[in-house]
Amino acid sequence: MARLITAGITSLDGYINDADGGFDWATPDAEVHAFANELERSIGTAIYGRRMYEVMQFWETAPMGESQAMDDFAEVWRRNDKIVVSATLEKPTTSRTTLKRDLAWLEPFTQEATTDVSIGGPTLAAHAIRAGLVDEFHQFLTPVLVGGGTPFFPSGVRQNLELVDEHRFDSGVVYLRYQKKENHG
Repeated sequence: MARLITAGITSLDGYINDADGGFDWATPDAEVHAFANELERSIGTAIYGRRMYEVMQFWETAPMGESQAMDDFAEVWRRNDKIVVSATLEKPTTSRTTLKRDLAWLEPFTQEATTDVSIGGPTLAAHAIRAGLVDEFHQFLTPVLVGGGTPFFPSGVRQNLELVDEHRFDSGVVYLRYQKKENHG
């Protein structure tokens, strides 16, 4: 059984974008990008909501040669299978991409997968978090407060988590990796 992982670059106050939808403050430097690329290598399938897919499809045709970290990520992204969950998208425009209309298939899919699965986009990931399906949370805390926007974690959810890894970067970004804590008893 594969792990279902959600990851995001967030502000210190927990938002993936600001109140205007901007996320220019979240652009990773080379060190953070290279670290995130290594994490991404374990992913076999990336699941996106429509809006996150629209942002990520840049990597399908991203120009090569701008930086090693960007080239590495583009290669990993192009290699991975992708699933877009959307009721409004007519068809995907990237290779290795399947369109689904809901998440009813997610739990059996992750139970049968042989490589880790990521779920991206806070709106879509919120459904999986609320259903208790997410096994790991990877958060890159950026040293900026944005005061509002789209939260990385959905409201109204309580889960006990265990910190299993952390890393500090020269830029002040801190990576935190949490796993669901198993309830015994």
